[in-house]
Amino acid sequence: MDLQPSEEQRMVVQTVRRFIQEEIIPLERDLDPDAFELPPEDEERLTKKVREMGLYGLDVPAEFGGPGLDTVTLALVFEELSQHRAGLYAPAYGVFGTVGLAQLYRGTEEQRQKYLYPMLRGEKRGFFALTEPSGGSDPARAIQTKAVRDGDYWVITGSKVFISGADRADFGLVYARTDPTKGRQGITCFIVETHMPGFSIRRIVHTLRSAEYATEITLDGVRVPAGNILGEEGQGLDIANEVLTRNRITYSAASLGVAVAAQRMAIDYARQRETFGAPLSTRQAIQWMLIDSEIEIRSARWLILQAADKADRVKDARAYRFETAIAKAFATEAAFRVVDRAIQIHGGYGVSKDLPLERWFRELRIRRIGEGPTEVQRLIIARELFSGGYHGSLV
Repeated sequence: MDLQPSEEQRMVVQTVRRFIQEEIIPLERDLDPDAFELPPEDEERLTKKVREMGLYGLDVPAEFGGPGLDTVTLALVFEELSQHRAGLYAPAYGVFGTVGLAQLYRGTEEQRQKYLYPMLRGEKRGFFALTEPSGGSDPARAIQTKAVRDGDYWVITGSKVFISGADRADFGLVYARTDPTKGRQGITCFIVETHMPGFSIRRIVHTLRSAEYATEITLDGVRVPAGNILGEEGQGLDIANEVLTRNRITYSAASLGVAVAAQRMAIDYARQRETFGAPLSTRQAIQWMLIDSEIEIRSARWLILQAADKADRVKDARAYRFETAIAKAFATEAAFRVVDRAIQIHGGYGVSKDLPLERWFRELRIRRIGEGPTEVQRLIIARELFSGGYHGSLV
């Protein structure tokens, strides 16, 4: 059992760390505290630099032109990538070019040529639309959007809500019910272009999140070619869950990265700030807050790395769903508590927009819901615990 990163992993992590510290954080001093984009000239310059580093498209497999990093390395990288003000929902402001719609790797070559490759090159943007007003945590029963076959087309009617980036996208993956009699096996994934007649978008303004707007999508009889089904009819949820399960690893790692940055800030401030003639760092109340945070940070890191290691070894997402559920539930909740403590230690400065803590606090509150709420992760964990054969040991 080797718990130390390899030399290659150290090199990649240190490269990303330097980039965030030397290129991204200095730019943020002149940006609006809620900014989620860089000025075009800076975005172009830094994207070019990332490409030259060979790290563009961090989570893109080598066969599709990416660096082909394993999941453990990705987890270590995302922990570093999020350690700046916009890092939770706009890591490095997108200059590393993460794909976001890995489901498209399962597409036909024609679909890849039309949608995937342009997206990987940064020429097109996509969105993922699963959640509906009726619910998102149980899509097998909650999805009411329906698709009806009409010759060579499918006619889609329904709505989606809390969809990120749809207002700036060219296309998206929309999940609709194609067979009302089959439950989860009656859900199909469609590639829907935003210019198709009957497709409309409304921004949901003023959420806690700084980066981008959440949107509501309405599909009013949108006619989608049969060739735009991703995978096979009825395979929609299988395709979605495969990617969502793996994505929870980097999602958790990014949340952890913010906690690490907040802890570092809190320790530095406690050393400098004096009350009643002594530094805050000498106060037991402050020490115990920082100790609790450090224990949670280290616990979260090993849970994430355990899930990442298993994902690399077994490949089948169903086999490591238990580990990703534990990592996601613990890491997002722990990160929220760490940032909360850091704010408390900073006092009034902690809630000012001069520091990134207040933005992290708001956006971490969303992380406890996004990618499957903590309560749903607990349901997954409970299901596995009672499935039989529990022994609880490492070997």
